[in-house]
Amino acid sequence: MAQAPEDAEKRRAVRPVICYPAEGLPVPDMALYRAARPGAAKVSETLIPPREAACFHVPAGSFFRISCVDGPQVGDLNLWNAKDLSERFYSGKSRALHGTHLTTGERMWSSFPHLRPMATIVADTLDWYGIDEFGGSVHDVIGTRCDPYTHNLLSGGDYHHCCHSNLTRALAAETGLPPDQAEAHVHDVLNVFMCTGFTRDTGQYFMKASPVRAGDYLEFFAEIDLLGALSACPGGDCSAEHSSDAAACYPLLVEVFKPADGVLDTWCPPARNAYCGGHGV
Repeated sequence: MAQAPEDAEKRRAVRPVICYPAEGLPVPDMALYRAARPGAAKVSETLIPPREAACFHVPAGSFFRISCVDGPQVGDLNLWNAKDLSERFYSGKSRALHGTHLTTGERMWSSFPHLRPMATIVADTLDWYGIDEFGGSVHDVIGTRCDPYTHNLLSGGDYHHCCHSNLTRALAAETGLPPDQAEAHVHDVLNVFMCTGFTRDTGQYFMKASPVRAGDYLEFFAEIDLLGALSACPGGDCSAEHSSDAAACYPLLVEVFKPADGVLDTWCPPARNAYCGGHGV
């Protein structure tokens, strides 16, 4: 380790600056969403089996809810524009705009060049958890998803029910794409119900037992037409390990709700990002 300079403490004491102040973001009309929700009727539901994934569709202007319906279980969520798979959830930018974990009033943003809200979180029954003494919180956008490549790197062998593989199979089945082409569309996730953070001494990504219980849910408003895929993680509540069949795993439920006619007359889907795309060329 290099020897610290004489002014090391002075350099460390420089106060941080927020990279992307939230005050500059478009503000979701939460009052409108809250008014539209009570009269919304359920139009579909998808039960995600343990250690598997499934796709679901959500029309723009609808709500969708991810629920824990049995034992504690975390899920890995991918979102795409239902009409254009190249527009997909951008985990890194959502993290930069909102923080390491998402909750009510925050949004899932799409990839470049679109960069617009795909979905807004409108209800979170775990928002009471906050940030614990270890720096952990729920619904993270810091973990990428468990995958067979990292599993092979660290442990050897092939395991086919990591979330990455589950999402790949689900998207291939939904779209008819060959698995290798479907895999290219699978992306970094929103870790629904997962409790995670970074260790303060080493800065490593950690997980701990999710506080989710049967009846808890995370609910969203779809800002554009969405194709979603959700994997019920093989780690179960992620209290010990993932990428194996050792953990107790449970199903997750996705429900879609259509608001009553007329209640969203003042709402319109967000436009694509207004940047000209010239890049100075």
